Amino acid sequence: MVVGAFPIAKLLYLGIRQVSKPLANRIKEAARRSEFFKTYICLPPAQLYHWVEMRTKMRIMGFRGTVIKPLNEEAAAELGAELLGEATIFIVGGGCLVLEYSRHQAHQRHKEEEQRAAWDAMQDEVGRLALALETLQAQVQATSQQSALEELQAQMREVRAQLCIPEPSSVSQATSSSKAVSASQAQEPTEV
Repeated sequence: MVVGAFPIAKLLYLGIRQVSKPLANRIKEAARRSEFFKTYICLPPAQLYHWVEMRTKMRIMGFRGTVIKPLNEEAAAELGAELLGEATIFIVGGGCLVLEYSRHQAHQRHKEEEQRAAWDAMQDEVGRLALALETLQAQVQATSQQSALEELQAQMREVRAQLCIPEPSSVSQATSSSKAVSASQAQEPTEV
């Protein structure tokens, strides 16, 4: 049932997303505690995000060429940790979507292969049936010609019987037997 599979996939996705939130929170906490993580992983994206956001806001308000001050280290670390947590959730969600898409594609490919195999099997069956039909038609033609010949011979016998004409085979037998009788009669006077 397709209806039963869809909610399970959605629940699985939501479950993975719920699991990724605590993972994101742990990454945030590690970013706040670890100096290396804070300096090299959280601060650069946070400062870049702040710079792009402020530059966009200034341009929308009509201020051009203003210098944007970087965030202080504490605010940048907090923003970087938030960005990292959101990125983690986004990556996990995107990974789930990619996996679901690839699973769906594999299912479609399998379904198309099954349809292609069924189509090939039907074509083979049609070809086999066409050969069988040709064979049967040849047999029917041969049988019908043979039966037509036999039917004509039977009709000729009926006509000859009605006309009281002996059959050609019986006439030849009668002729040969009369020749044999006359030959035996011819031999009798010489013996006497």
